[in-house]
Amino acid sequence: MSAEIADVRQVQGYCSLCIARCGTVATVVDGRFARLDPDPTHPTGAAICAKGRAAPELVYHKDRLKHPLRRTRPKGDPDPGWEEISWDAALDQTAAAMRRIAEQYGPEAVAFSQSSPSTTAIADSGAFLTRLMNAFGTPNLVSALELCGWGRGFATRYVFGVGSVATGSAGGAMADIAESGCLILWGYNPSFSRITHATATVAGLKRGMKLIVIDPRNVGLANKADVWLRVRPGTDGALALGLASTMIERGWYDEEFVRAWSNGPLLVRSDTDRLLKAEHLASAGGSGQFVAWDTVSNSVVTYDPAAGRYQAPGGHLALRGEYKVATVDGTVSCRPVFDRYAELCKRYSPEVIEATCWIPPGQLEQAARTIWQSRPVSYYAWSGHEHHANSTETARAMAMLYALTGSFDVAGGNVLFAAVPAASIAGEELPAARRIVPAIGFNERPLGPARFHHVSTRDFYRAVLEGVPYPVRGLIGFGSNLLLAQGDPVRGRTALAALDFYAHADLFMTPTAALADIVLPVASCFEREALKIGFEISEEAQSLVQLRQAIVAPPGEARSDTELIFGLAASLGLGEHFWNGDVDAAYRQQLGPSGISLNRLRAEPAGLRRPLTTRHMKHTVSDEKGNPRGFPTPSRKIEFWSETFLDRGYPPCRILLSRQSARLRAPTWLPPSR
Repeated sequence: MSAEIADVRQVQGYCSLCIARCGTVATVVDGRFARLDPDPTHPTGAAICAKGRAAPELVYHKDRLKHPLRRTRPKGDPDPGWEEISWDAALDQTAAAMRRIAEQYGPEAVAFSQSSPSTTAIADSGAFLTRLMNAFGTPNLVSALELCGWGRGFATRYVFGVGSVATGSAGGAMADIAESGCLILWGYNPSFSRITHATATVAGLKRGMKLIVIDPRNVGLANKADVWLRVRPGTDGALALGLASTMIERGWYDEEFVRAWSNGPLLVRSDTDRLLKAEHLASAGGSGQFVAWDTVSNSVVTYDPAAGRYQAPGGHLALRGEYKVATVDGTVSCRPVFDRYAELCKRYSPEVIEATCWIPPGQLEQAARTIWQSRPVSYYAWSGHEHHANSTETARAMAMLYALTGSFDVAGGNVLFAAVPAASIAGEELPAARRIVPAIGFNERPLGPARFHHVSTRDFYRAVLEGVPYPVRGLIGFGSNLLLAQGDPVRGRTALAALDFYAHADLFMTPTAALADIVLPVASCFEREALKIGFEISEEAQSLVQLRQAIVAPPGEARSDTELIFGLAASLGLGEHFWNGDVDAAYRQQLGPSGISLNRLRAEPAGLRRPLTTRHMKHTVSDEKGNPRGFPTPSRKIEFWSETFLDRGYPPCRILLSRQSARLRAPTWLPPSR
């Protein structure tokens, strides 16, 4: 008697366990998820990592949460006394607690938390979570942004107006590795962190692309690099200024790009250390305008940031030197912004860099020469440089160094790739969103993560335990294991235990989840649908729209984060803002501008492509008034000097070593020159 033939089916999709979102093919044997393999037809499917290959182990792990649970004993009791309850009961109790806290303290007193979208599948539902916060009226999302993503994707906005390094959910410019002449991997090991970038880098090396790796360890692709800079931890900002100093001194920078598209020509007053305003000239210029020096006429010219234009053609604007300018306050000595930046960089001479960063002068010059001679240059940074107190200034210094190459948004540089048109579902237009108060932490750091409604655990714990700047009494958590992923777990445990109410959604009962009042079981990304519009890493990848199918059913009563969010919205009386519970209707709204139908996507598991053409150098395009679009900064230029920082009491252009790195002693070795 012959053995029965197994029922084998294969399902195309993508793995959502990290930011790479690698294209995959899942094999299901007799209804059981058996293996996950890369899908070579997918733009991110050249390979998958060990985490992806272990997906079946995640799906069938014996400790998966399967039913909603309610605590029956006090949080100090070693036995929580978990009891299984229905989803309706769990959501109703959660909604009632949220309403009760909002009525007493305001909606901002209920915070949300989420795991990192770079390392977990919460990205499947991130926009819906933001929408729920906006619908409810709270600005407070406890996240790990200050540890992962802030520097590369947000702090660099103070230089370019957009993230000079793309972070996926937050947008930004992506390294166009396929066309790069030189790629810089700064504190980034894509072999572990984003395998799609690792395979693209290897392909680039095969065609002759130069590679610079900046990392304290020889890991990943460092052994294939043309230059490996073994930087001292915490001194990345100094290294960026040291590289810039060498490039400026040697003339290895795009002077015309800096003159035309940065605020480098704008004059800084030596008496006030502020940009010289046209209205302060003795000849009285226009309000809101700034001033540069024309080397041909040997006189000042005004610059209007609203129009992005100088009073006269800008081809002869001074970038270096000192100039005497007649103002209403008398004659004032002024220097161009770029001259001030160059002076700062000059402090980081090769000798200083050797002592500070542990990188010998020969290697520093080799790296600077490679950057200049191998343009276009792209760079990608990860969280290595963000784990220091000076991460904002470090990221700005790196972005300014990159500006010297003139490679931003050119083919082979860091490019703002075209995207498939899609409708936002984040809910910024909802009534409660218009009344949202500042997030906790904003008063102390108005230019930091709280400006974008991301809250650190330190500020969250303080708000819970001390009521500063206002009380936070509730938390709705989506997979964020605060006690293990963040610092000060003892204070964190005290804060979580002190909450009036805490609901937590997760795959497993983590130490953080164990302090909740309600625990909700979540389906893994292999057990639920998800819509992804664009895969970030290239123009080809950006053109793909994919509705990932569920490979198998979730265990027990587990639900997707999206279903949970829609259900909680209904229990809160906010169902009208969530398409009355119809997730498909939400997807259709997202897809509307693309012209791609949800039904077509369901019929094509591999996804559908919407052809895209990326317009490079978008800053040169004229707006409806005929003015150059420029950059989305206050000056419409790349900013080597930030008046935004000055207005908030911060230096406009500097770099500080972290206190931790300042205490480190130089090792007895130095990395070899390559």
